[in-house]
Amino acid sequence: MMVYWSLALLLPLLVQSLPITEEDLPIDCEDVFRNGSAHNGVYTIYPVGQEVPMEVFCDMGCTDNENHQGHWTVIMRRMDGTVSFDRPYSQYIEGFGKKKGEYWLGLQNMHLLTWRTKYMLRVDVEDFEGAKVYALYETFYVESESDGYRLRLVDFDNGGAGDSLGHHNGQRFSTFDRDQDGWSWGHCNKDHRYGGFWFNGGRGGCMQANTNGRYQWKDHRSIDGSGVIWKGWTLNSLKAISMKVKRLSLDELTS
Repeated sequence: MMVYWSLALLLPLLVQSLPITEEDLPIDCEDVFRNGSAHNGVYTIYPVGQEVPMEVFCDMGCTDNENHQGHWTVIMRRMDGTVSFDRPYSQYIEGFGKKKGEYWLGLQNMHLLTWRTKYMLRVDVEDFEGAKVYALYETFYVESESDGYRLRLVDFDNGGAGDSLGHHNGQRFSTFDRDQDGWSWGHCNKDHRYGGFWFNGGRGGCMQANTNGRYQWKDHRSIDGSGVIWKGWTLNSLKAISMKVKRLSLDELTS
């Protein structure tokens, strides 16, 4: 009887001491949801293993039945202008802001999250009148630092917002201290103080979208592109915008 009780007392300790395997770690918010967390909030994910944890905001879709079933990993969000996005290249690589509010996940984290498997991107935009639309891209990933964190997009699906990000497809990321926009006569960010983005210095102007511009307020018509911009829907600076990704299911990959 004494041996039985000793084993019963030790069993919980033995279970708790078992090592956590890589298979147990969530690589994104889809896994967080499958592990039993169904509410929007900040969670830790491990896209490349437990050595590189990432803290992200998970949009589980619990307040939006039209949100493609939720389970989105938010990689950028603007909502109230409390965080400055006018930052150097090094901070755009590392990430900044607060996960419960405005933040940028970081170019390196975006690369690590999207390079190993296929992700879709959803961009949600909202104006100061409360109108909301979105744009969906069936394939999204960010190249490595050696390629300037180049943006890759495929297969636009319009949710009312229009394809403003397509103009930036294939562009490297630029900031005021790192010019990679391909404009031989100027510098999109430094000349216009847009905030860091995948600017296109070729035909059509520097940008059709800029999620990272200086936050403006109601009725600000962004003629010079200095606000939070999505030109496919409106020329006014936006109240809120977010970029979020979700891993494609096996059915979606084979369709």
